[in-house]
Amino acid sequence: MTTVNAPKISEYKEATRIERVGAQSHIRGLGLDGDLEPRNISQGMVGQKKARKAAGIILNTIRAGKIAGRSILIAGQPGTGKTAIAMGVAKALGNDIPFTAMAGSEIFSLQMSKTESLTQAFRRSIGVRIKEETEIVEGEVVEIEIDKSATSGAKTGKITLKTTEMETIYDLGAKMIESITKEKISSGDVITIDKVSGRISKLGRSFSKASEFDALGPQTRHVQCPEGEIEKRKEVVHTVTLHEIDVINSRQKGFLDLFSGDTGEIDSEIRDQIDSKVAEWKEEGKADIVPGVLFIDEVHMLDIECFSFLNRALESDKAPIVILATNRGITNIRGTTYKGPHGLPIDLLDRCLIIQTEPYNEAEIRSILEIRCEEEDVEMTEEAKEVLTKIGVDTTLRYAIQLITTANLVAQKRKSNEVDVEDVRRVYSMFIDHVRSTQYLRDHQAEYMFDEYQKQPQKMQVE
Repeated sequence: MTTVNAPKISEYKEATRIERVGAQSHIRGLGLDGDLEPRNISQGMVGQKKARKAAGIILNTIRAGKIAGRSILIAGQPGTGKTAIAMGVAKALGNDIPFTAMAGSEIFSLQMSKTESLTQAFRRSIGVRIKEETEIVEGEVVEIEIDKSATSGAKTGKITLKTTEMETIYDLGAKMIESITKEKISSGDVITIDKVSGRISKLGRSFSKASEFDALGPQTRHVQCPEGEIEKRKEVVHTVTLHEIDVINSRQKGFLDLFSGDTGEIDSEIRDQIDSKVAEWKEEGKADIVPGVLFIDEVHMLDIECFSFLNRALESDKAPIVILATNRGITNIRGTTYKGPHGLPIDLLDRCLIIQTEPYNEAEIRSILEIRCEEEDVEMTEEAKEVLTKIGVDTTLRYAIQLITTANLVAQKRKSNEVDVEDVRRVYSMFIDHVRSTQYLRDHQAEYMFDEYQKQPQKMQVE
């Protein structure tokens, strides 16, 4: 039997994240209080109180690990916050519970079978919380001495660490000196050093240096000086997904394949071996299964083969929570000649808890636009906000949101730091919405190539 390898902590490196302003970047959570009652405006969420409360109940059951293999369908008209609710669930879950997001159309563009694509998505959404014991050095930095050789240029040094009970001096090699310089560690920092990997982690600033608060800034975290021995054994818990273990054990390059994008199809025998090994770890108390969340947006784009797979996969004992989202009404089930509610077959709908979203009213649209202005760092007059809100009511919320940045660019061109009504009106005339675009096509269809509109008149559905 093939040996199953779990990812080691030393195999991971920290990456610098670049925060960008995206469509859902203002979402911080579901905006619920301790009793799961939705606040009117909170954590970037506005309105949709019934839907948010329902999602909060699901969120609590996910955290408690009480349900798995359940399916939630978020259904509503376009622009009613379905994806925002799913992203709110993801933010509220944190990083310890796996969350995988994909669009229904993605599986048709991958170089693998549809069922393999969904299998990988399912296993990305199932975490394995692995417990390991490691030897660490933990203490408060008393002094750091670094010397550079005048002849060879090699660096050597010493670091003095202390706890409440003892103090020890350690020699530093070139790699450790480089890590200390990179982490900007200085006297008074509380650090841990993994003796196996040599990784240095800064826990915070010692309370003994609290008097330097003003110089360090309010973001500085202060911690107590460690107690007991400097060298100790500590249980470290880290969460990986089943798919990551699959990739590591099925590729020659091991964990490096995690960064190579499309991993290709994985042999079912390898998955069976991994499932057996994970079950052993669980029995020995070395690991726990963490059912996560798989979010499939535009689920109506899946076909009957995928729906059949979902029906079977949801019955697995290691299935994640599956959140589906769609903006379709009664429409064709892809891959068949039949129609179904939301474009889904009845047997899958019967397995779903359905959360309905409703269109935003004028006050809610105004609040969302104000949140987006703050997120995009755009100053706007009250009159301009009124006009933009009216545009959102008459057209769509998404269209109104897209005018914020463009109106700001127009304002900057006339040397203004604040968007006014004239800027909103100018971009409104420059960039037309889908209703005006459709009407223009109807009026000028004969001037376009392949004029079929007059020959075969039919009702056009415009979202």
